Amino acid sequence: MSKKMTLLLATVVAVMLGAAATALAASPSGNDSDKGNSGNKHSSGHNKDFAKPTASGLKPINQAALQSLVDKTIKEFHIPGAVVLLRTPQGDFTAASGTTQLNTTNPPRANTHFRIASNTKTMTAAVIMLLAQHGKLELNDPVSKYVPDVPNGDTITIAQLLEMRSGLYNYTNDPKISATMDKNPAKVWTPDELLTIAFAHPTNFPPGKEYEYTNTNYLLLGLVAEKAEGKPLAQVMHDRLFRPLKLRETELPASTVNTIPEPYSHGYLYGSSSVALVGEPPYSPEVQAAARAGSLLPKDYTGVNHSFAQAAGGVISTADDCATWTKALVAGRVLNPAYQRRWLDSGKPEDPSKPEGQKYGYGINQLSWGPNTIYFHGGETVGYNSKISYDPDNDMTLIVWTNLPVSLGDQQQTANTLWVRVLDHIYKVSPLETSP
Repeated sequence: MSKKMTLLLATVVAVMLGAAATALAASPSGNDSDKGNSGNKHSSGHNKDFAKPTASGLKPINQAALQSLVDKTIKEFHIPGAVVLLRTPQGDFTAASGTTQLNTTNPPRANTHFRIASNTKTMTAAVIMLLAQHGKLELNDPVSKYVPDVPNGDTITIAQLLEMRSGLYNYTNDPKISATMDKNPAKVWTPDELLTIAFAHPTNFPPGKEYEYTNTNYLLLGLVAEKAEGKPLAQVMHDRLFRPLKLRETELPASTVNTIPEPYSHGYLYGSSSVALVGEPPYSPEVQAAARAGSLLPKDYTGVNHSFAQAAGGVISTADDCATWTKALVAGRVLNPAYQRRWLDSGKPEDPSKPEGQKYGYGINQLSWGPNTIYFHGGETVGYNSKISYDPDNDMTLIVWTNLPVSLGDQQQTANTLWVRVLDHIYKVSPLETSP
């Protein structure tokens, strides 16, 4: 959810590709092919656009080594708890470490609920694509057709909102959001309040000119979906996504609800909510020293009302459900073949000077290195950081979440760091190898 998210993700890509650029017990079965299909009832669960590889790009997975990697990482970054859920043709592997609540020994699991933050965008985008697939909207419709008073609303298209190319100001960057959250974490935000904050700022560039990650785009897409479908977004997501795919532990809670279903993880953060939302202020040496010494504990942000995030980041889920969702979305079990092709082809380079670098499309990132391509998204909010990802060629699903989103020191996104380390650990060609 932070302004820093896209910068940090692009930094990881730079490390991965050698370029300078820039945010639970194992499941009972590794086979989710019996899950429902919300958009293409004739789908077999395998998208024919992905060729089966002649040989796996994955190393043999060692459960003990994976567990050791997670244990080491949470200790290094002072993360209370973390979960890595990995599903491959070799089997399912879960490496969970730490606790869901400080001063207790409640280990996190694959069925532990947490706030998935901006991974919600994959779901909002899928809803929009399904509505287009069923003729309830067009991707080239102007946003003004559904939501009034949007700056440049007659020229910003739904597609530009999906791909982060509207030029609208990111409302979560406004200091009013974090200041209010710090003083009144239970505040219920309305879309009108959030849009008023966003639209009080000038636009950053003309529609379509460039890429800039902004939560305002997906807040608007949630309103577009409600207008087109005639139902609250939570109901639309349930009807079109969660129920067909049997995601029973996934929900977009009502705006008045600030609790998380049991079992759940508490979410922590050192300092102000602005650290997670905009990456500032930096931790002082005194704060870092006290935290490392154990005399300063992170603040519990579990009870923050996430109505401020809504369609941009309000969903609650589990690692198990996220794994089912991510594979279903990428493998073609949500959209019909024509719209799946449009979704897969939607990615554009975030930095046009690096056409082979990280891409962002309709609510999804795409990254390629060596012979491998992975589709993924990240989520950062106060208390939680997560990554959801699927590599169709190697049939690899990787879900990572932590309950401390920002590390001490260089203030890295913790789940992002752990995700990259796992990729380095499991692939024959590491994404951390410098490209020629």
